[in-house]
This record gives sequence, C-alpha cells and structure tokens, in this order.
Amino acid sequence: MASVPPSPKIYHITHIDNLPNIAANMGLVSDATRIARDLSCSLVGMSTIKERRLKEIEVPCHPKTMVGQYVPFYFCPRSIMLYMLHMGNHPDISYKGGQQPIVHLQADFHKVINWANSNGVSWAFSNGNAGSRLTNFYNHPSKLNEIDWGAVSSSDFRDAKIKEGKQAEFLMFNVFPWTLIEKIGIINSTMATKVKTTLANVAHKPVIAVEPNWYFDSRR
Repeated sequence: MASVPPSPKIYHITHIDNLPNIAANMGLVSDATRIARDLSCSLVGMSTIKERRLKEIEVPCHPKTMVGQYVPFYFCPRSIMLYMLHMGNHPDISYKGGQQPIVHLQADFHKVINWANSNGVSWAFSNGNAGSRLTNFYNHPSKLNEIDWGAVSSSDFRDAKIKEGKQAEFLMFNVFPWTLIEKIGIINSTMATKVKTTLANVAHKPVIAVEPNWYFDSRR
C-alpha cells in the first residue's frame, strides 16, 4: 500500500455558479445547513446518496451527527463523482452540464485540522465513500494510514476495491471556511477568466490554476 503523503491535500468540487455565494457567505456549508437555511445553489450530487447521508449514515467518532451535517472533500482531484458528471448518464444525477463548469477547491489537510482543533469544530475522514454503510471513520491524523493512498491516486478505478478506496473523504462539521481554500483548479483558461471575474471583489483570493490533469479527457 502506498505511504501517507507528507502534506495531503483535500478537494471539494462544485459548480462555478456557486462560487459567488460561497465566497459571500465566507464558506462552504453542509447539505443539512443548506436545507435549513433554504439556500439556493446548483446541485451536482446524487440525490439518493445525499438523502442517505442526511438521515441514515452516522459519523461514529462524533456521536449523533450524520454525514450530511458535514462539508465533504475528497483526497484527490479527478474524482469518481467528477467522472460521473463528465459522462452525464447516471440516472440519479439530474445535472447534465458536464465537467467544464465544475471547479476544484483545494485545501491543505493539516492546516485545516489545525484550524478546526483550535476552533472546536468537529472533523473526520473516511477510508471510503462516506455514504456507504461499510465505511470506517477516524478523527486523528495518525489514522491516515487507514486510507488506501494507492487507490486514491489511481486513474483506473474499475476494480471495486480501488473504486471504494478512491472515494475516501474528509468531513468538516457544518461550515468549511472560505479562507482555508488555498487553490481553485479549473479545466481551461476560459473558465479561469470566469473564476477571476467572479471573485474580483472578494477579499480572500485563492490561487487560480488551470489543471487539465484534474479532469477527464473532454473528447470522450
């Protein structure tokens, strides 16, 4: 099994149309908070899994909290969810706009948990899809070796074990501060220009970088 990276990064994907509200509200919010506040946004996830995360899957290291109360991040860009958005043929995903308008919000794992610990905010990570009933959860960095880092970095996820391991998630309770986002990865220069325009009047401006390797082959 691949070793734990010295400085793991975490990645949240969202539609570019959501960036103004994320920045204005100074953070990403969980599905539970979004529903409670009746916030409008461009949803790109799977409705049945979102429902299960809200009502059925608990985070055991923080008793009586549900996965849907946390803001989710992957440990890699170019995630399986992005692939499904790219293909646009999953029956449980109503979004059909492809991967081009999807942006990656990158943060540093250790900086994030240091902030969370200092501010009394609950966090956890899973060694697989946090919407699965078989996934394990942890809340100490010493347990990062429970993640299959080889699967996380794999570009071929046809094998079921790799597919599950690649979906390991980081979770922060309720709100993830915008100021912890260090980089925004986009698919091309056109989208980079749109992101720069969108964030022109925002105080905290993450690095904006064109990262085609974070996306799937657009010819498919």
